[in-house]
Order: sequence, then structure tokens, then C-alpha cells
Amino acid sequence: MSQQGNAAAGVVLTDVRAQTVTISGVTIGLTAPEVQELTKAAAASAVGPLAETIMDLSLRLGVTQGAMRTMLATVGQADVSDDRLIDKLTEVVVQYGKASAAIVALRPDNPAAQQHVVQASEAAAVGDRYQARQHLRAAKAAAETAAADAQRLAWEAKAAATKQMLQAAQAVAAEAELSLAALDYPEAANLFAEAAALVPPSEPAEQGILVWRQADALHRHGEERGHNVALRQAVALYDQALAKLPRDHSAAAWAQAQNDRGAALAALGERENGTAALEDAVNAFQAALEERTRDRAPNVWAMTQNNLGMALWRLGEREGGTARLEQAAAAFSAALEETPRERQPREWALTQMNLGNVLATLGRREEDTARLEAAVAAYRAALAEAALAQVQSDWALAQMNLGSALLCLGERETETERLEEAIEAFRAALLVRTRERFPLQWATTQVNLGAVLRTLGERERSRSRLREAVAAFRAALMERTRERVPPQWAATQMNLGAALAALGELEDGSPRLEEAVAAYRAALEETARERAPLQWAMTQMNLGTALETLGEREDDTARVREAVKAYRAALEERTREAVPLDWAMTQMNLGSALTAVGERGGDQDALVQAAAAFEACLSVVASIWPVDWVQAVEARRERARAALRTRSE
Repeated sequence: MSQQGNAAAGVVLTDVRAQTVTISGVTIGLTAPEVQELTKAAAASAVGPLAETIMDLSLRLGVTQGAMRTMLATVGQADVSDDRLIDKLTEVVVQYGKASAAIVALRPDNPAAQQHVVQASEAAAVGDRYQARQHLRAAKAAAETAAADAQRLAWEAKAAATKQMLQAAQAVAAEAELSLAALDYPEAANLFAEAAALVPPSEPAEQGILVWRQADALHRHGEERGHNVALRQAVALYDQALAKLPRDHSAAAWAQAQNDRGAALAALGERENGTAALEDAVNAFQAALEERTRDRAPNVWAMTQNNLGMALWRLGEREGGTARLEQAAAAFSAALEETPRERQPREWALTQMNLGNVLATLGRREEDTARLEAAVAAYRAALAEAALAQVQSDWALAQMNLGSALLCLGERETETERLEEAIEAFRAALLVRTRERFPLQWATTQVNLGAVLRTLGERERSRSRLREAVAAFRAALMERTRERVPPQWAATQMNLGAALAALGELEDGSPRLEEAVAAYRAALEETARERAPLQWAMTQMNLGTALETLGEREDDTARVREAVKAYRAALEERTREAVPLDWAMTQMNLGSALTAVGERGGDQDALVQAAAAFEACLSVVASIWPVDWVQAVEARRERARAALRTRSE
């Protein structure tokens, strides 16, 4: 028997918002399809009823028709899925308001700069971003010129120069806000960096805020576009901002920056090998919670607890013990206490889903199925919340995670009902998680679909199911590349190896088995024992299974001895105390390989060890596994003992 990993995913809550569709305090009462039509009308300068709707919307939001058309056109030109149209329109309108306010707030002393600020405000009001930016650039240039003039004066003019440079920085920062309104995160980051560079050294807090905004822009870009370099840059910039925003001067800002830094580290740590980034994320969230106490701010306390739970869960997945997982479960449970379903239905559902993830991870490591059943209940509770269904990506995530838990339960049962339910859940998720819209999430769901198809294929001895599983894993590897997400690439290689090995057992010849061995060995290249001990052990065990099958088919004892070596390596991490069921299964496979070595080579020691391995397996599973499975292990034990008696006579 061999095993595969089951991937699940969670949600980091970055804000605490109600689900009322409002923009700037105005309920717009538009559906996503209606917003889609308005974006097209704005881009085409349409007239007629749609133009009247745009005019009405501009009046309700207190902006000009030109500004409203520009904002709608911005959303229409962005790569935004239908279920996020209203959220993105809200983001653009709110950001437009911030940018306009930032321009209006500029009060340069320089007359030339004053004129350009007035013109920039007028251009922004009618939706002419280009002219607004040009005038802001001119205002910046005028302010810099004035600053240079002031610097030529004696020390009496130093304060005036500092003021002018701050105004120059503020002008560039306002330009950066306009770039955020256009969803151009890299350009916004560059502009915030330019603004920060203009701030005099005597104003570290002002500079820290601008560096923080630069980090936020890179964080968004890295998370939405899958750019790890941008996430690393964001983490470094958060560190710089924190150094300029001491906790004793601005505790709330310091805590928010710590939380944002933790979110960037968690996103990076999920994609990279090792645990350093995740450990740092945990530290950042815990630091934020020192200021974000439950008494002071229960909503943001709950949000930060959720984020802490996410980082702890990801750490626990990679470690052999369960301490981190128990801490994660406690964090999610704490978050739920301050996330009432009636007031925050979507956040409640997402936190339920995250709690289900950690319960499922714990359940996979325990003999009892109570935690897995609890995970399924948590996922179903999340899916029953109507607010979750309004955001298709969240609904698809819950379906995927439900499928993973059902798969794990189905693997422990003789019936296939849970496995069939898992297939339904994964295929439902793929209706939303398409490769074009969500490439990495699509790949994760393909991996999980492949896992359940492989389990059913093994149980039914179905070549067609196993071929479907192989196809699903190979599809996932088109997006889960070694360069992009090395841990996930390795996990997918391991799953591909398991499907190939199972298919190879049903086919003549050894090509599929050779492919399986190659896949397992590829996985081990990116699965370091010290970083992910349990995954490393699982891969060793599955490698042993493929080598043992190859050795039996080719009558090659050397291959079987390689299998024995792989099983024993796996048992170094798969201990009875840590993962008793995995330990028992590996003992069973070790016993089979040792029996083959003993029978072929007359090795009595191997037969003695084989019988002991089967006995060790039975000491755990005799009261847990189905009766026919237990009887199969007992039969193998008796075969080893019989072979030993024959050679002893």
C-alpha cells in the first residue's frame, strides 16, 4: 500500500468588512452583470440609458460623470472575475476619493505649485488622470525648485525647505494613490519609493508611512500575481517602516504594520521550502496581538488570531508533532468567538473553513476519525452560509477543502461513498478554479482530484481511473513548476509516482514502475528531511513500494533490498508515537519486502524481521482496520513464519 498527500488551502483575512454592497457610504444596488455593462459603456463612451445610469451613479457618489466613466473604464480594463467586479469598483472609487482628498489637502506655499495643484484637482475631478498626474509632477517640480531656493538660504530657511520637500513627497504620494486606483501596483510602489526618498531625514515617521505604503503595493502585487520577489521586497520594506515607526510613538500603526508584514511572510512561506518565513510570520502576528488586544479592538483581534492560525497551520503541516496544529485550532476557535455569524457571515464562514483545515490535518495523523468528521462538519457549515456563495472563489475553496477531508475519510473505509463525494466536491471547485483565472489554485485542485481518482483506481483495480489520476497530476505540474513552488512541485511528483506505481501494478512490463521511481526520486530532491520530515518519510515509503514491485516483477533481489532500505528510512520519522497508522502501514510494507528477500535468498534473519514487522503492524491496526485488511496482514505474517520454519528444518 502507498499513500499520497492531500492539499488544502485557507484564507488570510486582510480586513473586517460587512457584506453590504456600498461605495463611500452609498448603497449602489447594482449586480455584477450590471456593473459589467456599465464598464463597457464607459469604455465606449456610450449614450442612452446606460449613460443615464452612469450619470445617476456619479450624482449619488458625488463625482463628475467624467470621473465616473474613468473609474468604470479602469475596472473594465482590469483582469477582474465577475464575482469580484463590485469589490474592485469599490476599491477604485474609494481609492479615487483618497487620491482626490490627497490632492485637495496639498497646500504648497509656492505660487507655481499652487496653480498646478488647483489644475490637478480640476483634472482629477473630471476623471483626467493623465492631466492630473502631469500637474502633480509639475507641482512636485515647482516644490523641489522652491526647496532648492530655500536651501541656498542660511540656516533660517531650513524649516521652509523641509516643508517644501514634504509637500513634494505628498504630491508624488498622491500620484501613487492614483496608480493604485488604476490597479497598477508596481507603478504605485515605485512612486511611493520616490515620495519616501523626498522626505527629509528629520521626518522619519513621514518616511516610514510612505515606505509602508510601498510595501503594501508590492505585497498586493506579489500575492495576486504569484511574484515571490515582490513579496520578499515587501517584507524588507515592512522592516524598514517598522524601524521608523516606533511602537511607543504609534502603537496602532506599529501593530498594523506587524500584521501586514506577517501576512506577506505567510504568503511567501507557503510557497517556499523550509519554515523560516512561516516562523517569522508567527512572530509578527504575535507581536501585533500585544497591541491588538481583545478588549481594545475585538474585530481586529479576531482577524489577527485568524492570520496567526493560518501561519501555525502551515508550520504544523511541515512538522512531525501536533503542537503547532493544536495552537492553530485554538487561534481559529478564539477568532470565531469574536466573529458573530449574524454580523460577519462571510468572515465567520472563512474562519470555519480555516478551522476545518487544521482539524483535517490533525485527523490525518490520528487513528480516530473524530477530527476528520469535525473538519467535514466545519466545511459544510461554511458552505451553508449564503454569504460565502456570493464570492465564487471562496465557495470553490470550501468545496476543495471538503473534498480533501472526504478523501481522507474514504481512504479509511471500505465503502466508496465518501470518495465519490470527494470527486463531486473537487469537480465543483474546478468549475470556478479554472487554469486561466486561478492557475495555482487550479493545480492544487487537480492534485486533490488525482488523489481520489488514484485511491478509487487502486480499490477498484481500474486502469481508467488510474490513467485519469496520472493525467490530473501531470496537468497540475504545468503550473506547479519546480522554480515557482518547489514544495508543491515535490508533493505533486510524489502523487504522480503513486498513481504511476498503482497503474504499473495492473499493466504488463515495467515502464510505468520506472516512471514512478523517477518521480519519487525527483520529489526527494526538493523534500529535505530536516524541513519536512513527514513528507520526506511518505516519499521514502512510496519509493520503497515501487522498488519492491519492480523487484518482484523483474526477479531482482537488489531492487527489493533497495525497497527495504527506503522503508527503514521512512520509519526513522514515521514513529509509532507521532503517526501510529503511518508507522503500522510502513511496518507492513517492510515485512513484505523482507519476506521476499528471505524467500529468494534463504535469509533467515530477513524472515525473522519480516514476521516482527507484521506483528508490529497488527499491534496498532488489529482493532482499527477492516477485518479483511487485518486478515491479509495476518496471512503475510504466517507466510513469513512458515518460510522460516521450512528453512530451519
